[in-house]
Amino acid sequence: MALAAIVLPLTNSAWAQRRFDKNPFILGVASGSPTEQSIVLWTRLVDEGVFSSNLPNEPIEVKWELALDRAFSRIVKSGVSLAVPALAHSVHVEVNQLPSNQWFFYRFQVSGATSMVGRTRTLPAADQAVTQLRLAYASCQQYEHGYFSAYKHMLAENLDLVLFLGDYIYEYGPSSKGVRVHDSPPVISLDDYRKRYVLYKQDKNLQAMHAACPWLMTWDDHEVQNDYAGLNPGTHGPSVSDFPKRRAAAYQAYYEHMPISSSALMGGIDGLMKGSEMRIYGDFRYGRLANICVLDDRQYRDSDVCTPSGNGSSIFDPKTCPELENLSRTILGDAQEKWLEANLKDANKNIWNIIGQPTLYAQRYFPSGDKLLIWNDGWDGFPAARKRLDQALIDNKVKNLIIFGGDVHENWVGYVKADYSQPDSAVLGVEFCGTSITSIGNGAKYLDARLAKNPHFVFAEGSKKGYGVAAFTPHALTVSLRVVSDAQQEDSTIETLAKFEVRSGSNKIERLA
Repeated sequence: MALAAIVLPLTNSAWAQRRFDKNPFILGVASGSPTEQSIVLWTRLVDEGVFSSNLPNEPIEVKWELALDRAFSRIVKSGVSLAVPALAHSVHVEVNQLPSNQWFFYRFQVSGATSMVGRTRTLPAADQAVTQLRLAYASCQQYEHGYFSAYKHMLAENLDLVLFLGDYIYEYGPSSKGVRVHDSPPVISLDDYRKRYVLYKQDKNLQAMHAACPWLMTWDDHEVQNDYAGLNPGTHGPSVSDFPKRRAAAYQAYYEHMPISSSALMGGIDGLMKGSEMRIYGDFRYGRLANICVLDDRQYRDSDVCTPSGNGSSIFDPKTCPELENLSRTILGDAQEKWLEANLKDANKNIWNIIGQPTLYAQRYFPSGDKLLIWNDGWDGFPAARKRLDQALIDNKVKNLIIFGGDVHENWVGYVKADYSQPDSAVLGVEFCGTSITSIGNGAKYLDARLAKNPHFVFAEGSKKGYGVAAFTPHALTVSLRVVSDAQQEDSTIETLAKFEVRSGSNKIERLA
């Protein structure tokens, strides 16, 4: 089966003339993977019956249109793509040869039904001077832990991009902490993962934000299983006899529901089942203003070490775990490491060099009596890999480095340093690790003690939920930590928890509010 979007002329087939009893675009629309000349448009047809889907087990022709205006009076491109049953009747339209730095509107149509209208854009050309980039970074949206009201407020932020940093779905069964309820057991099979995405993607606030601008996507662990690493299973879920098969099903469902290019399927769907990679890391050049590298730190990582159970994460004294210092250990995999290092060699062509990745990057100790503990499921569990990346930053004289992360359900703001044990060590960049959209954390009451033992961080907060907004100009970056009043209330309000500025060339975080 061809992986690229299949574009055909409109036909008068019997299916094309069929009318749906319900609108099949209940999951909304989305766009992503933007370049200066192309964009990926996404939707998926869903027509659920009492026992199964009412959609036929055959390809369905879906018309798409891209226009300069919401009324679609100035259509730029249009065509027909096939939604095939093997990919859950999802549609990934890869529209090419577009003008750079341009906003568009798009929609889909099938058999008399029309989708909601989405808004998207191409990126500025690599040599184009740009005055501003506004992006939001977000992660960790467990459905049961709250409402996605943060997206209702994000919609008003006038964004160019959303940088989503992982845990789009959670694979768990019903939660005792839930304010929204699902009755599904833990997801294991392809059908299970598809149903979980259908649950999440029917949320109207999430749909509206997907339709507002392009998203840059990466995943963390819950898109498959908590704490999994490479082809090794994680924790907090039923064990399966064939974890690679479960991972392949999860990866396929992720592709089916995300606005990512078909080129991500390196070996096709059949290849996923045989263990081939699904490449989601990449870079996105935003004129001469910024370059955004989006990393995948799950698919290629080595297993966590010194965990008593042998699988998943743990907090322990690193002095008791010599294996942590094994120089061969990787969190990104050799190929991605080399790709990132090569990308950094061109870093000084940009004013801002942005890395989006799923977790906390800088070293963070957990004080416990007279000991300092580390959590091994983040970068602290892979110190040799972090040293290699740090050295690449030093060797390439990377300036204005900004790292965005997620996963920890807390806001952390601080410095990336060459040596955290030396107060006067070189500052390599700054980090903004974001809180969750809804997912509950348990570390808020310990933050003051952690900050005291990690002086390279200047701010931390662990109880509020929301997202961050980063506004880049040639002169400065301003980051606003936006938090909702209560993620467990549908009508929650929004406020700015704190606001920071990093002036170009300074590597210094200044708090504005």
